[in-house]
Amino acid sequence: MKVAIVGLGIAAQVMYLPLLARRRDLFELSAVCDLDEVHAAKIGAELGVAAFDDPMTMLGRGGFDALIVLTNGSHARLVRAALDRGHWVLCEKPLAYSRAELAGIPDGARLMVGYMKQYDPAAQRMAEVLHEAGGAEAVRHLDVTVLHPSTESQLLFAKARASRPSPEALAPYVEADEEALTAALGAEAPQRLRRLYSQVVLGSLCHDLSLMRMFTGPPGTVDHVAVWPDDVFPPSVEANGDLATGRYGMRWHYLAGYPAYQERVVIYHEHGSLELDFPSPYLMNTPTTLTSVTRVGTTERKIVFRDIAEAFERQLVAFHRFATQDEPPLTGRDGALSDIVTAQRIIRRHAESAGLPIGGEAGAAGGTP
Repeated sequence: MKVAIVGLGIAAQVMYLPLLARRRDLFELSAVCDLDEVHAAKIGAELGVAAFDDPMTMLGRGGFDALIVLTNGSHARLVRAALDRGHWVLCEKPLAYSRAELAGIPDGARLMVGYMKQYDPAAQRMAEVLHEAGGAEAVRHLDVTVLHPSTESQLLFAKARASRPSPEALAPYVEADEEALTAALGAEAPQRLRRLYSQVVLGSLCHDLSLMRMFTGPPGTVDHVAVWPDDVFPPSVEANGDLATGRYGMRWHYLAGYPAYQERVVIYHEHGSLELDFPSPYLMNTPTTLTSVTRVGTTERKIVFRDIAEAFERQLVAFHRFATQDEPPLTGRDGALSDIVTAQRIIRRHAESAGLPIGGEAGAAGGTP
């Protein structure tokens, strides 16, 4: 399967390019693209593939079956262009910033949205064990805590090269992102609220929204949101509300000097608990730990599950099966739309409690797709 990559930043250099080289049995890299022409040319030369500094030019040239989209910001415009040309598309989250951007992309499109934690073997085993315990209806509470050090500290080992596109090359994409954020949040939403929505909720916390969809379905309500401190960005974010039959609580803390990334997802159900401990996503083949606690007679039984299979690699394999065997992805257009809706509900609740102006899709009544 011939693939091209657009966006040659951290995700490409640390995860996707090494994994595509590892899985030569499934993929052949045909082209790379980055808005930084020099950066793209260097990587293209090292890999022996065509290099482009404009994604539309690369799409027009063709010569590949699938496109992997790893750029910053909203991806909807580029995804639509690739789909219109008949390509299969694997797009890193978020698919879009606004619901309006997804108009014209059907749920049956050749589109897979990259939430690699859904493909983590421990997360998939957790879904199986939860099903055995009674499924979503048995869940009393789902709890998420993320401790996020600086990205720089997590990548000290990687020696990745920076992409530095010119302001002129970036300008149309920045403008499109701002238009999408205005559609999502309204013209009066302050810049900090726009950044909170795009960089924190849809940039990181969305991974936990995707796991929530996988385990229990999307949240039924967003009852409370707190964001603090006021003079720090990224700040801490807390949200809670109803699930179909239980409650959830989510806490996300950016702590630049924290010693190591931590992400813990715990489900308390009628017969015990299930706990996922994720390592930094940049450390490939470092296992996520699943701990299952149940009672057998008078005994507390604790089972620990670890698998060194890499979540990003399993996601790529699933993408190949999607394109060659028509096996649906865990998240397509509708799943991504569900996360956008939830993100807008979180931002709306925060804006209302903080007395901040909110409009657009988030400010509209309802909150459903």
